[in-house]
Amino acid sequence: MDFPGTIYTPSTWFVPILIAITFHEAAHAYAAWKLGDDTAHRLGRVTFNPIKHVDPFGTILLPALLFLTNAPFLFGWAKPVPVAFGRLGHPRRDMALVALAGPLTNLALAFISAVLLRTAPLLPETIAPWLVRTLYQSILLNLILAIFNMLPIPPLDGGRVVTSILPNVLARPFAKLERYGFLILLGIVSTAVQKSTTGRRKTGPVAGALTT
Repeated sequence: MDFPGTIYTPSTWFVPILIAITFHEAAHAYAAWKLGDDTAHRLGRVTFNPIKHVDPFGTILLPALLFLTNAPFLFGWAKPVPVAFGRLGHPRRDMALVALAGPLTNLALAFISAVLLRTAPLLPETIAPWLVRTLYQSILLNLILAIFNMLPIPPLDGGRVVTSILPNVLARPFAKLERYGFLILLGIVSTAVQKSTTGRRKTGPVAGALTT
């Protein structure tokens, strides 16, 4: 596939990013719907249409700016999936299940990408290099997205899981950390940027990091 250099590399990131965040958010919305809360379903979030999940700044502008300025780390987020936890059948248990749906979906996408990578030798030489690179990025992005989202920090998915398993006396004060969650995450990302190797591009929580 004879893409110009300026399009080739971004395209190998854009496709897996779009799929990763769309499936991540759709998984949250679907799980919440099936467990009793139809808020996201009524808003049209139970869909693989990326437009429903993309945040113009967090998903497109910020990552693009970081990429174009050769930042050593990419960061962004998708549009949060609204969940009324009180409407779930078993709020505390189901909160964890809804939260886990996103990272588990990303792990599944990483596995599928690895399987598809095995088919690369069967493809025409014109498309094989692009597809191999795109699938490799997909594995990397989905694994990082799954791991990052499981950090035990509200509002990340891992924070929701921790809140659901803590006793009430600890869950309530822990949940209040969510108001500081964004600052904590920015601190983590800033530290990672400072420690990254000079001149080496790395990828981070590209999208969907700040979701439910």
